[in-house]
Amino acid sequence: MTDTARFAEYGVLITGAARGIGAATARRFAQEGARVLVTDRDGPEAQRTAAGLRGHGLAAEALACDVADRDSVEAAVAHAVDTFGSLDVLVNSAASCTPDTPLFEDGPDEAWARDLDITLTGTYRCCRAALPHLAATGHGAIVNIGSVNGLQDFGNHAYSAAKAGLGSLTRTLAGHAAARGVRVNLVTPGTVRTSAWEGREAELDAIRPLYPLGRVGEPEDIAAAVAFLASRDASWITGTTLTVDGGLTAVHTGFRAAVRRSGEN
Repeated sequence: MTDTARFAEYGVLITGAARGIGAATARRFAQEGARVLVTDRDGPEAQRTAAGLRGHGLAAEALACDVADRDSVEAAVAHAVDTFGSLDVLVNSAASCTPDTPLFEDGPDEAWARDLDITLTGTYRCCRAALPHLAATGHGAIVNIGSVNGLQDFGNHAYSAAKAGLGSLTRTLAGHAAARGVRVNLVTPGTVRTSAWEGREAELDAIRPLYPLGRVGEPEDIAAAVAFLASRDASWITGTTLTVDGGLTAVHTGFRAAVRRSGEN
């Protein structure tokens, strides 16, 4: 059950919102009364996601936005402000994750640069463009989407480095923005069932026992955490990292299982 009035009259811009976590977050904000701008590099898919929300009587618009391009980012922010009258919340969900090469030394510069440019620098571009408008509301909030990859080793060198960088950016920007009335926080998901895992059910089945709560995440799990951090329920929270990972990084299930097995022998 959601509070349909918690974000009434809020203008919300979400990047990477055509599918997955971004789309679920757009739906959550819209269900709670916000007017949402669904942005994504895939413009037609962003339009479909927004149309689906409107089909349920929710307020949503869509715009193609490439966070790797400063002009595109600034146009998206301007569009949100012009369309909604204010920009109250920015959610940075856009990311790039390039598979690692078998040997670290074979990794190409282009893949490293792309993952950092979209995941980390793209977030920086969006925050830079949005901050004056968020400050103008007196209650602005930024929620960045990180990953447990930024906390521990789960592979993907460039993606993980970029997500770790988001933790630092969140803290430094929170320190700067606090005096301007803007809060900045980070959500770090574990494995979430998105389109990236389509056709990989066997892998999800193998991963599931590593999660103390017995399942992988759903996009709605992350959307709920984002909505909380963006809301006035979190009005005294800034610069923090909220890990939403079913206990993965808190409990070493493999170690505990090994101890149990050794005790049985």
